Amino acid sequence: MTTPGFRPTHVVPQHGMPAWEAPDPARATFPLDALLPVQVIERRGDWSHVLCANGWSAWVDGRLLVAVPQDPPAAGDPQARTADPRPLLARAEQALARYRSAVEDLAGGMDGESFRGRTRGLRIGVVVDGESVWLYDTEQGRWVYGDGARLATYATDDGPGAAGADAGHAPTQVVTPDGP
Repeated sequence: MTTPGFRPTHVVPQHGMPAWEAPDPARATFPLDALLPVQVIERRGDWSHVLCANGWSAWVDGRLLVAVPQDPPAAGDPQARTADPRPLLARAEQALARYRSAVEDLAGGMDGESFRGRTRGLRIGVVVDGESVWLYDTEQGRWVYGDGARLATYATDDGPGAAGADAGHAPTQVVTPDGP
């Protein structure tokens, strides 16, 4: 069940992240899954209180969250022409079917190592909220937002300047009329 009014502001980094019940390292809870869309609802220094689509909330190291570049288009607003969502939905269905098959085989007696081998590299992300959908595109390493007819990039695995920093380039800077 999606929390009413939920609008992701960030996504969890691609390797997941630890979470806490309160902004206190001694009160650890279950970690957040990789690429999970979250909404930051409060900040206390480096701590961020996040709300997940299912209504669950936790405190995380806010410095590690990946900011969503922009809000999804509002209903009725024109969207830029983008890809047809059906191929990405078909890939998500295929990935889910592969995972379901592996789970059924695991329940039927397959060993854990074989299960890990069959699911290694398998990644899927789908959030459906009425006419809105957020899909993880594994080929492009990005989350896309769709309204049923077209998709628009919503967030990417690599934040601004992340690739440039690894490649020896200067980090991305905000430039104003007065300079960087």
